[in-house]
Amino acid sequence: MPHHHHATHDQPGHGHGHGQDGHEEVKFTQEFWDDRYSSAGRLWSGKPNAQLVEQASGLEPGEALDAGCGEGGDAVWLAGQGWAVTAVDVSAVAIERGARAAEAVGADVAGRIRWQREDLLTWAPEPGRYGLVSAQYMHLPLEMFGDFLARLGAAVRPGGTLLVVGHHPDDLHANVGRHGPAHRFVLAEQLAADLDQERWEVVVAGAFDRPARDLDGQAVTVRDTVLRAVRRA
Repeated sequence: MPHHHHATHDQPGHGHGHGQDGHEEVKFTQEFWDDRYSSAGRLWSGKPNAQLVEQASGLEPGEALDAGCGEGGDAVWLAGQGWAVTAVDVSAVAIERGARAAEAVGADVAGRIRWQREDLLTWAPEPGRYGLVSAQYMHLPLEMFGDFLARLGAAVRPGGTLLVVGHHPDDLHANVGRHGPAHRFVLAEQLAADLDQERWEVVVAGAFDRPARDLDGQAVTVRDTVLRAVRRA
């Protein structure tokens, strides 16, 4: 399952193998992502994603689902804020690294995280359970994303928060490794429009700039799409 936590919180979202345009091609399998993670001692920074910190810092801790947890930067941060975290990823290699990262922080944090390997293309979390469901940079084929979002939304308890963060299509024009069709990078306003307004209060739906480094190591500004919605009681 594609998950994006680069050393600078940026990642092209592509792995081994090449598509017809010469760019690397993402596959949505455990084998692909285990191979991807095994190709490096650490793939991502270990730090939490900036938009998660910005949007979740003021929330009352409860149970959280980190969908596509990668090597655990977000899960460890959430646990440090007092959340009981279910951290899910398709890659067993990533899950193992996340567990080690949590243990390195301390038993208090590690004890608040449950690591779980699942195929997020089909896995359905327990409905109505979580006070926060977070999906960071999960760029699926468009025909899969609606179903994915519906399953995540169903897992949010009344009064809980759904947080979906992605790369903005504007980044396709920057030297940060984004490629593929622009519609692959779904706008937050589109995601918000797909939510049942009787069941959800949209708190944030827009684009946010943040500093990053491009593929040549130069300082650049990238854009994230951020959807934050609260499940109505």
